[in-house]
Amino acid sequence: MERMILKDKYPVWKIEIEKSKLNKSLDEVVNHFVKKIEEDPIAKLIWVFDHLEHTKSFNWNIAEGIKGAKMVVFCFGSKISWPLALALKPRSIWIAELDDKFVISFLEAPSDAANEKMKKWINELL
Repeated sequence: MERMILKDKYPVWKIEIEKSKLNKSLDEVVNHFVKKIEEDPIAKLIWVFDHLEHTKSFNWNIAEGIKGAKMVVFCFGSKISWPLALALKPRSIWIAELDDKFVISFLEAPSDAANEKMKKWINELL
């Protein structure tokens, strides 16, 4: 996993996985995360969003090489410690399918435990 800063302000974790090493479809990768969320005692699945289909429906620009783009939206809901904590929720894991690889990423959470859990779920794919 690599941590990077997008647009000089967004901390993002990402990994690129060759399809030949993973041997899974986009939906199988998505289902891996859905299962992890459903098994977690404090996580709650909200939605799986197909961003590629959404973008195609408006005939908007899609970068060359992107074959699929889905987001698994969920929340770690153990507490609401103050009103502005809601601005930091929910979490999501993005899966982009390219010709030869998957790019899996998430915006860094304010909770180290949440970041570690999401990285663990990603590593469990391998």
